[in-house]
Amino acid sequence: MAAPTVTQHPDADKPRFEAHVDGRLAGYAEYLVAGVRVVFTHTEVDPAFEGQGVGGALARAALDWVRTTGELEAVPVCPFVAGWIHRHPDYADLVTPALRPQFQR
Repeated sequence: MAAPTVTQHPDADKPRFEAHVDGRLAGYAEYLVAGVRVVFTHTEVDPAFEGQGVGGALARAALDWVRTTGELEAVPVCPFVAGWIHRHPDYADLVTPALRPQFQR
């Protein structure tokens, strides 16, 4: 399997990051922007691509985007994104301050 290619679609009805593998939509991570907060609401990976790093690629790309803005805070409502941050504590600083203690070790 080729590595997933992740692209952001901020102007869609439901803004999201999409991961494609070999031209196929392998998964997506939906989000909402509310002021300075980016609320990650849902992540979905096609069963044919589960366990192949698609979800992780989506979470990393989405959180890297939050970091590059220098202004936004992540609100990981989606259990997958929240779990990914727990497993990658170097991203905990991106979580909105009220929730950050849950993600820091």
